[in-house]
Amino acid sequence: MLFADRRHSREGDLPVKIHKLADVHPKAKVADDVVVGPFSLIGENVTIGGGTVIHNGVTIIGNTEIGKNNIVFPGTVLGSQPQDKKYEGEPTRLQIGDNNVIRECVTINLGTEKGARVTKIGNACLLMACCHIAHDCTLGDSVTMANGVLLGGHVVVEDDVTFGGLAAVHHYVTLGKLSFVGGLTRVAQDVPPFMTVEGNPSKVWFPNKIGLERHGVSAESIDALKQAHKILFRKGGTRAEAVKEIKEKGLTTPEIEYLIEFLNRSANGRNRRMQEPA
Repeated sequence: MLFADRRHSREGDLPVKIHKLADVHPKAKVADDVVVGPFSLIGENVTIGGGTVIHNGVTIIGNTEIGKNNIVFPGTVLGSQPQDKKYEGEPTRLQIGDNNVIRECVTINLGTEKGARVTKIGNACLLMACCHIAHDCTLGDSVTMANGVLLGGHVVVEDDVTFGGLAAVHHYVTLGKLSFVGGLTRVAQDVPPFMTVEGNPSKVWFPNKIGLERHGVSAESIDALKQAHKILFRKGGTRAEAVKEIKEKGLTTPEIEYLIEFLNRSANGRNRRMQEPA
């Protein structure tokens, strides 16, 4: 059996399912039921929560904290140094929540001093093979990234966002909750919540109807979003005029209110990226 070998921690008290060919630093904090496969490397400043499975050939280094019940597949590298020329070895972190699935050859870097010093992954995310999450990114909960998605530094992904394969996201972009990014899309500006974007450069096409339905948004609210979408993204005119028309028509669902608030913040940002410093 692959994990028939059971060794004890250096303190000699908690049994850990570590393969004899894995390299786990004695100072790493590994919960007692964590599984670590052969040829995986767990560094000194790594913390791994209970129920997590680390497959073979995984590298977890840096100041990295992984929560409970995660699954990490072969070839993944977590907690490596930021790919940023300004990084000079300052202490920064990677924080990963619970119940995530991280597939083959995913790379997630530490934060930097110019960011919040931390890269964060929420809970219940699915990161498919060969995705890259750069320094200082923040992912919310239930984010799905298909194969080969690339996030530049300081990207914020809100809850329940879905990416098609090979989408690429510019530094400092914010993707609003329940948005959908089509495959091969180049995203250089903030993505409005509840909307579908596609193309190079990306363009807002229509509300993410399937995603909204899956998350229990009512048919009436989805219909209101469709009307608001036409006013905001198809009719032309200024944003202030569009917002006025939306209010006059009584389109005041929680989703539309959040959409307008998001668009206002984005418009005030540099290059329509609300996170980007002025």
